[in-house]
Amino acid sequence: MEIAKQAKGAPRMKKKRKNQTPEMEFRFAIDTCSKNNDLSTALSLYEKAVSENLHLNQYHFNTLLYLCSNSLQRESAVDSGFRIFDHMLASKITPTEATITATARLAAAKCDGDLAFELVKKAISEYKILPRLRSYGPALFEFCREVEAVKAYEVEDHMVSMGILPEEQEIAALLKVSGDAGREERVYMYLHKLRNAVKCVSESTVEAIEGWFQSELASEVGSLNWDVGLVKDVILRNGGGWHGLGWLGKGKWEVQRASVGLEGSCGCCGERLVCIDVDRAETEKFAESISSLAMEREAKSNFGEFKEWLDNHGEFEAVVDGANIGFYQQNFADGGFSLSQLDIVVKELYSRSKRKWPLVILHNKRVRELMENPSSQELLEEWRANDALYSTPYGSNDDWYWLYAAVKLKCLLVTNDEMRDHIFELLGRNFFLKWKERHQVHFTFVKGALKLQMPPSYSTVIQESAQGSWHVPLEGECSAETSRTWLCINRHKSFNSEVSATLDHHEDDLVSHCDQPTANSCNAATENGIHNLSNSSQPLNDRTIAKAGKRKERSPSP
Repeated sequence: MEIAKQAKGAPRMKKKRKNQTPEMEFRFAIDTCSKNNDLSTALSLYEKAVSENLHLNQYHFNTLLYLCSNSLQRESAVDSGFRIFDHMLASKITPTEATITATARLAAAKCDGDLAFELVKKAISEYKILPRLRSYGPALFEFCREVEAVKAYEVEDHMVSMGILPEEQEIAALLKVSGDAGREERVYMYLHKLRNAVKCVSESTVEAIEGWFQSELASEVGSLNWDVGLVKDVILRNGGGWHGLGWLGKGKWEVQRASVGLEGSCGCCGERLVCIDVDRAETEKFAESISSLAMEREAKSNFGEFKEWLDNHGEFEAVVDGANIGFYQQNFADGGFSLSQLDIVVKELYSRSKRKWPLVILHNKRVRELMENPSSQELLEEWRANDALYSTPYGSNDDWYWLYAAVKLKCLLVTNDEMRDHIFELLGRNFFLKWKERHQVHFTFVKGALKLQMPPSYSTVIQESAQGSWHVPLEGECSAETSRTWLCINRHKSFNSEVSATLDHHEDDLVSHCDQPTANSCNAATENGIHNLSNSSQPLNDRTIAKAGKRKERSPSP
């Protein structure tokens, strides 16, 4: 049987290969339809295959379902898709995650979010299929579109229970449906989830954010009087840039687009943005994970000795990747190593920290080679005398040593190593990138002159101030000529003037605290009672910090 020739409108096939089965012909034909997004021809091919009792396999069904789910603008796509899905199950063909995702899209296309969600749950319970984020999307977005907030939250909870976290598109939809349903505590929570999930937001997410802050409900919720000292303390514990304690203030919001200066001052309201660090609890876990991985790959006694040495000498404000600096722009193949470059970096850090030595990590083999030169020996002995040099043992990977030291001591790390090796991927990409932004110092030498690129003076991430205002960075290219656009979100000026005098000195404390030259400054523990929003979808209670002031009573939302 030559299906492609018999079906009207089917694509022309190449010369039939020897021993090609009808099933192989069918696969080639529907693959061509898939590439061309040609649903009509694919359905014709399918009908012909069914009429001739062709044995269809999992791949055939999935390709057809994909085409149907990708052609939802056609009236026949949904009905045909479900007919194909029923045929697949009747043929005892086990569905895959791709099967479930495509069929869930068909269910959402006929406004049946319940069926889309049920398909995912059944796939897990009956077929032991591990869902993906895209599997939940049809149900979640359909519930959000229909403003069925409670059902949307159920989908999110189910996702999280399967170890799947929502990303920007999902969080934005949940934020919008929460606002539409009058669930202001959920809006607040999703703003913080968004802060954790992305650095800059897309224009579609901006629409959801602007829609909330311009709503009447947004102007009504919040605490008029709050414990300023508590808010300040929590911001410091969190590493700066947010408190997570609920809406502050009442009154109409003003949403404007603004640029932020090099030092972090908003061009619209003048507020100073801060460089947000990782909190102490997360940092300690990070250090322990590095230590555990290092102990698996290094001689335990060697790395254990280093940890003990660091505990006894750990007063450093910077850690230096000696090999990375020494080999910079040198002929590595010929063994070139510039100790003079390393010395320049050490002296610069020593000068900047008001005569406090950095910690240089250098492999023992390299140290022994350098000690053979009298001038190098004198310099290395000076570093050792000041406990500024640690030589890693033979057979070790010095990456573990300088990384652990920088994380454990919560200090700066001078290296151009972008830490993209697989060993660093084991530490968790999102957290690692956040840590690098705050702690890594890049360097360059131009005609022998050193230039250190310090961490940015403020973090490009959603920030919440002690006054209750918000600043949201937008996606888009920026350069030396064009700065990034931010949303500046503040209560109406009449409210700001009432609280600004009370908060001015507290804001100054927060900015100065995060303005220190070392990375220690913005690091503190998240204590019991401070909300961790990384996974939970439970709402925050914005009344926990209020000293006084009542919220307007409203009918309960679903």
